[in-house]
Parts: sequence; C-alpha cells; structure tokens
Amino acid sequence: MERNLDFDLVVERRNTDSLKFDFAVERGKPEGVLPLWVADMDFRTSSFIIEALEERAKHGIFGYTETKEDYYEALAGWMKRHHDLEIRPEWVLKTPGVVFALAAAVKAYTQEGDYVLIQQPVYYPLKEAVEDNGRRVISSDLVLEADGKYRINFEDFERKLKEYQVKLFMLCNPHNPVGRVWTREELEGLAEICLRNDVIVVSDEIHEDFVYPGHKHIPLLSVNERIKNRCITCTSPSKTFNLAGLQIANILIPDQGLRRKFRKQIQAAGYSQLNTFGVVACKAAYTKGEQWYGAVCDYIRENLEFLKNYIKEKLPEVKVIEPEGTYLVWLDFRGLGYCNEVLEDLILHKAGLWLDSGAIFGQTGSGFQRINLATSRSTLKEALERLAKIREE
Repeated sequence: MERNLDFDLVVERRNTDSLKFDFAVERGKPEGVLPLWVADMDFRTSSFIIEALEERAKHGIFGYTETKEDYYEALAGWMKRHHDLEIRPEWVLKTPGVVFALAAAVKAYTQEGDYVLIQQPVYYPLKEAVEDNGRRVISSDLVLEADGKYRINFEDFERKLKEYQVKLFMLCNPHNPVGRVWTREELEGLAEICLRNDVIVVSDEIHEDFVYPGHKHIPLLSVNERIKNRCITCTSPSKTFNLAGLQIANILIPDQGLRRKFRKQIQAAGYSQLNTFGVVACKAAYTKGEQWYGAVCDYIRENLEFLKNYIKEKLPEVKVIEPEGTYLVWLDFRGLGYCNEVLEDLILHKAGLWLDSGAIFGQTGSGFQRINLATSRSTLKEALERLAKIREE
C-alpha cells in the first residue's frame, strides 16, 4: 500500500543541500525567503520508490549500472497507458537530464553560428543550451490574446524559420511557463511547417504527466509518421515523481540517423552509464507509482483552485494565466503598474518570497512571475499571504 499520500505534511528541506531552500544567499537572495521558484516538489515521493532505493542501497555495491528489458518495459508501459504512445527499445537513449539532452541536440544537429528557434516566454535553459554552445537564438514569441490564452503565430513562425535558415526548433509541450498543452491541430500545424522547411524538432515533454481536466498531452512524434522521423522527444520521471536529484531522462528518437548523431554527442561529453539509483527509481515509478501519481495530481489541482480564489479576492489586479498543464503557474502582475525592477524588489524584500522572475524567460515575460504549486497547502497559503503584502502601503 502506498504510504506517502499526506501532501499536507510539511517536510523540512532546509539543511539538506537543497538548491531550492539552502542556497538563497549564494544566489543573491535574502536569508529566510520562502522559495517557490525552481520546479521541484516539496512532497516525499512514492513509498514504493523509496523502498526500491532502500533495497538497492542495502546491497552496498554501486558499480556501473546498465538497463535491461524490464527497464524498457516499465517505460513503454507508462507511455502507452498515459499517452497512448507505443515506443520501441531501440528508440531510447538515456541521459542525466533533459537539459543535457537539449544541449546534445544543439551540438548534434547544428553548426556554430546557426540559428535555433524557440518560443518565448519559455523555460530559460532552452536559450542557454543554444547560446552556451555557440549558436544563436531566434524567437517566434507566443502571443497572449484577449482571452488570457497564449497562442502560436504560425505566420511569424514559418517566416523566421525561412529568414534565419533555422535547422532546429525547440518545442516545449506542455509549455513552461505559460502552461499551454498544445492541441493536435496546433502540433500538426507546427509539424507541417517544420517538415516543409526541413527543420528538426526537439520536443521537451518533461511535464507531460501534469495535464488538467479537459486537456490531453499529445506527444509530437505521434502526430504523423513523417514528423516522427524528424523529432527528438525528451521525457523523464523526474518532474512527475520528484526525482530531479537522481538525474535520469529517457530520450526517444525513432530515426536511426538522428539517433546516431545524438549518441555521438553523448559519447563526446564523456557520459555513459546512468546513476544507479536513477535506474532503480525510474523502474519503480513507472511500475508501482500510479496511486501516488494520481493523488499528487489531485492535490495540485486543488492547490490551483486555492491560488485562483485567493488571488481573485486579495490581489484582483494580478491575472492568473490559466494553466492547461504543469504544476507551475504564470502570473501577470502588470495590472499593479510596477516596473519589473520594482516588482522584483517588492516580492523579494517586502513579501520575502522567492519566485522565478518572468524576465528570465524572455523579454515578453517582463511583468510576470512563475510560482510553483507543488507544495503543501499551508505553505502555499503562507506564500500568497506574503505576496498580498506588495499592495500594502
């Protein structure tokens, strides 16, 4: 029986070398800020995962570890059950994380000086993976429309692919930070444009398991056979089961040629076998984690409703961009009339709250903040009460 279903439990994370809780000062923040920035959870993972790790630890030998058929069966079973996606073992390449995979893809499929297209505001390591490897970024910005929903400007998207001779496009689905879960129609549109312009797509789908009712995550490689062979799909159990520190990701590449180029970059980086505990945790998550996963999704949905109701009552000038997926929420503070620098200062020093500044996601993120819902209700309530202080004279 699953034992870790009390998500109201506040687990002390300080003094555990937690990036989220223990490195405020090192990152230029005041001591004692309440952190709801980086995308990890404040929940203990599934007890089945913990038991599997404990059992492996008892063995006491932590040598080089590889995966066998049971690993692929666990991964394939999860993808089929939750995303109606059938995968093959030969498609799977393993990396220590999705960001590592993004950088490997940039090096595998482009040359120095090439442009890579992204859609800002977007998860900032996409931009970093491009620029840190000597390539250039061009953004086809998402458009925030009057109904409060972000959409793709397909005309601008294709124009920029052509104008900048783009060879690689980085898609984020579900989108971090704006929370869109792209529809099949939208994905088909992107796929067709990329195909006729001979563009390879790297699809960051790490948040695929967090989708709100009324929406469905559609893996890009399932849209049609042609895009499947021009697509690199990045997945991981790390967001779903709070395993980021175990460093494990599964990269799905159906095309043999693309797979060969990607593997070459992994080898060039000096990386081979996975973290032993990452392998153990991934198998346990995908075979025994269903109850925990269902319960945490329910709790996060309730946290979203709590946040929306609180902001509507206490901070009506702030707009919640309704997320369709992820456990992150994009908040629009522009109605308060503060410039970005003043907003940052108020949130950090007056509210004592550490969020992710919208500006780091691109210029179109200025005036926004990203908040993490994957925490106890009491912690979320405290964070929102602190946030309300920015309106006090």
